[in-house]
Amino acid sequence: MSFQKSTDDIVCVSAVRTPFGKFGGSMRNIDIYDLGAIAMRNAMEKISLDPSCIDEVWWGNGDTTSTKDPFTPVVARQTMLKAGISPETPSISYDQACTSALSTVKYGARSIKLGEAKIVMTGGSTSFSTVPFLLRDIRWEGKKHSSFMVEDPIIPLGYKDYAPVAVDSGNVAIEYGVSREEQDELALSSHVKYGKAWEREFFKNEMHPLELTQKDKKGNVISSKVLNIDEQFRSDISMDKLEKLKPIFGNPTCTAGNAPGMNDGAAAQIITTRENAEKLGLPILYTLVAISAIALQPRIMPVSPAFAIKKCLDEAKITMNDLNYIEINEAFACVPLVSLKLLSNERFLKSDYKTMVKEASDKPILDNDDIQYRKLKEKLNPNGSAIAVGHPNTASGARIMMTAAYNLKENGGGYAACAICGGLTQGAGAIIWVE
Repeated sequence: MSFQKSTDDIVCVSAVRTPFGKFGGSMRNIDIYDLGAIAMRNAMEKISLDPSCIDEVWWGNGDTTSTKDPFTPVVARQTMLKAGISPETPSISYDQACTSALSTVKYGARSIKLGEAKIVMTGGSTSFSTVPFLLRDIRWEGKKHSSFMVEDPIIPLGYKDYAPVAVDSGNVAIEYGVSREEQDELALSSHVKYGKAWEREFFKNEMHPLELTQKDKKGNVISSKVLNIDEQFRSDISMDKLEKLKPIFGNPTCTAGNAPGMNDGAAAQIITTRENAEKLGLPILYTLVAISAIALQPRIMPVSPAFAIKKCLDEAKITMNDLNYIEINEAFACVPLVSLKLLSNERFLKSDYKTMVKEASDKPILDNDDIQYRKLKEKLNPNGSAIAVGHPNTASGARIMMTAAYNLKENGGGYAACAICGGLTQGAGAIIWVE
């Protein structure tokens, strides 16, 4: 299906990210404000945009414990100031877990549609490496130093009142007939695809190399290097190595090998209208065709990208067959696989959205078309995804959108669906079009 352009289309004019660092890796000492500012500056510099042109900032950040100011740190505000954006620019620090950076496009676009802004900076940043340990419940208890209980807030990763996200995801995978072997195969494929993409310099489109310097106590530079590859990537990955890994937290299928790590990184996208982009002579990377934010029962996280994409398909009035590519974040390998099971189910695609939400809450939605499922897998994440790229949670939503856009640009344009799951079964999706 061809896309009919309009002057009031929401378009992305710049999309860049930092390399994604591994936990405790090369980026472990970069402050979260500085990390986000790097991505913001690079996005503006890529199109020679004066920072004063930014009317509003929506910035994803799901963890404020890693900031210098964990109590009311206003991450978006401090990040944009470091990026050189005008102090008079309103900003919003936005937390919707892993869906945050994609959803910032939704709400930034809403500001534009309401006439409150013309150009909006969107995106997000995460730094797992700078998350501190916690000492809870000592303020009023008068405990002695010897009685402190030190807590690591990211082990296990999840929510205290619920099962770890790996446990829920592993169980849902079994319910949808996604085996451990298939998840390991997808993990291997993610690294292989990433390696080929990096070799052909695909990621130069979206990733701005990061210069890292180490200084002595006097401020003198004692060493420096340039990071131009995502540190999560493993060139020596193999099925044999993946098969030897045990599932984590007692879940049946999810391992450290078929899931991403806890990563550091930032990604930024600048959006405006087609009319304004053409008026200012700005390049148009992609057009936003549809965008959604959804939420379901907390336990069934791997299904949420499918529901987010379905909502976008319904809004855009296009079908799965119209999509050239599908980008679904690999929060666990089972997430895109479970979602593709649903997206290859004709009843799911043709039924009323609310009816499917109710059914999925009670039981798995099965009976997918295996032939269609295999076809969709061929369109999935052609340059690898989070298992190889990394998953700095509140930056990943922007990352999948720009990866999808640059991939379409490399391959003659068309439509791509982008989707990501978030903690306790939130989801965000978008359909983009590249001319």
